[in-house]
Amino acid sequence: MADMPATARPRSSAARVCTILAFVFAVIAIFFLPPLFGLVGLILGIVGAVLGDKPLGWYAAAAGVVGAVLGMIIGYAILNS
Repeated sequence: MADMPATARPRSSAARVCTILAFVFAVIAIFFLPPLFGLVGLILGIVGAVLGDKPLGWYAAAAGVVGAVLGMIIGYAILNS
């Protein structure tokens, strides 16, 4: 612990679980309730990144936003066709 800076957090298994779940919710957001599942994916990605799973947690958070936006675009296209 003497060599670790005070701001760095070691990656935990909880961080990896949050990150993986964020990616799963991002994919689900494309097909079902994009705002809800996209938001959950965003939050879990941020939690995973803060807990130490960087940069994958930030990628998962971005995937949550992309999944929500993509799901809303697809839903709009289906409803207006």
